[in-house]
Amino acid sequence: MRVLDTERLTLRHLASSDDAFILELLNDPDWVRYIGDRGVRNLEDARAYIQKGPMAMYRRYGLGLYLVVQKVSGAPIGMCGLLKRDALPDADIGFAFLPGYRGRGYALEAARAVIDDAVGRLGLARILALVSPGNESSERLLGKLGMRFEKMIRLPGQDHDVQLFSTDAVPAESA
Repeated sequence: MRVLDTERLTLRHLASSDDAFILELLNDPDWVRYIGDRGVRNLEDARAYIQKGPMAMYRRYGLGLYLVVQKVSGAPIGMCGLLKRDALPDADIGFAFLPGYRGRGYALEAARAVIDDAVGRLGLARILALVSPGNESSERLLGKLGMRFEKMIRLPGQDHDVQLFSTDAVPAESA
């Protein structure tokens, strides 16, 4: 299901048929380094990830990680969306793109669309972000979105701290 459109991108719900893309993205060395190893090793694992993660979140909260598709080529290039974690008081934005599509402004374009949707359709007043220490490109992107570092936190079940960023959600047109 199509959720958002930008000048260059379409963001839509992930489907089980996106398994090959998910397998590739979740095994990208930067995903594993900064987001974590999700144990997705084959297409069956990828379908389970989609079902238990994004698709379950769409049903439960009406939000989730969306597949980001390049309009020109129709190719899936990344994921971007909101997550609702029990350990956090507000939804947090997440994003990851295949290496060949980084540094081209796609993550910023997708994230701005997600934030605008969060404010407009979902009525959210505050959005969080989690970043692993050392992930400077994500920190820069969050700065461009008007997010600021709050503090270091440790999520339940994790063995390392992450940086918590936040922003009062303001649509791009208003900023």
